[in-house]
Amino acid sequence: MELNNKQIAIVGGGPGGLTLARLLQLKGANVNVYERDLDKNARVQGAPLDLHEDAGLAALRKAELLDAFKKNFLRGADKKVITNAHAEILFSDHDAKPEENFGADYFRPEIDRGPLRNLLLTSLKPETVVWNSHFISMETEGEGWRLHFKNGISVYADIVIAADGANSKIRPYITEIKPFYSGIVMLEGNIHKAKETTPAMAALFNGGKVMAFGNGKCILGGQKGNGDLGFYASFKADEQWPQNCGLDYNDTSRMLDWFKKEYPGWSAIWNELFENAVPPFIPRPIYCMPLNQHWETKTNLTMLGDAAHVMPPFAGEGVNMAMRDALELSECLTSGKFSTLQAALSFYEANMRKRASKAARESLENGETMHSEHALEKMLAFFSGHR
Repeated sequence: MELNNKQIAIVGGGPGGLTLARLLQLKGANVNVYERDLDKNARVQGAPLDLHEDAGLAALRKAELLDAFKKNFLRGADKKVITNAHAEILFSDHDAKPEENFGADYFRPEIDRGPLRNLLLTSLKPETVVWNSHFISMETEGEGWRLHFKNGISVYADIVIAADGANSKIRPYITEIKPFYSGIVMLEGNIHKAKETTPAMAALFNGGKVMAFGNGKCILGGQKGNGDLGFYASFKADEQWPQNCGLDYNDTSRMLDWFKKEYPGWSAIWNELFENAVPPFIPRPIYCMPLNQHWETKTNLTMLGDAAHVMPPFAGEGVNMAMRDALELSECLTSGKFSTLQAALSFYEANMRKRASKAARESLENGETMHSEHALEKMLAFFSGHR
């Protein structure tokens, strides 16, 4: 199987898609990434990402980008405290955890999404990423695909790889299997200049992460590299809660009233988050692909990351799965071990599904634990064993 004369289209410029592009270019492949963002300066939102030794970090090492990562990661941001609903610290690893311990199993360095994207982008050949490319549809053309984008452009590719996230528009060309609702909603809020606007919370976070449990609900959050904080009120709710709750996500006073009502018994110290969050709050119903999903491998079309196996975030596996996918897919495509492209994709997909199913099960189980009546005791026991 030769890639020399193949044009590869990766749809989606998140960490998985960009990592794959880098790994393929190192092997001499012709690849373009089609990204819906207008340009490279588009704000990359969301919580920092923690990379694992056998996944995200392994992919960066293979991509010859580990040194660049070491210059950009957030020292100390992987440290955490666990509190009860009164913000009393019952576990902290701030004094025990080294600032840098690459190669250790339980070292999971954090990096903001923007710097991670930038280090991947700068590693690619000029013009690799085609910005403002919002995928609409595609159809077969010859032995490949003709892709159409919202900006009116259409392109041909011999191989298409979906890296376009949980709401992938390419996944339906591969399988009709859809994700199921996990029963949990995470309500996202963001704080700018936390030390100035929320000093009590900034002191509690102390440059790292907070996990707070009480009454079957959580508050989870982390420090960002620019001094901002991101946090989530995480709770069990109906799938239609975001549309039916009657909240105005732009009204911080109403959101504070909601928190006081729905988090009874939680200390007023947490009010600081809701009073000072920059609207809007963003409700995120949490979904998961079936653990036993299967499809027949296509001859020249596959997927990675959330497009393939969206899962809850309660094991920190999402970005790591995507980057591990990129690593394994690149090796299958360039190793020379497979006589046909379909054989390479089939091998990759079988391993990817097995690995993702295991991670998704862990994520689902962790989500149940974290939203249970005895969540605090269980999480304290778990992390006390992983100092």
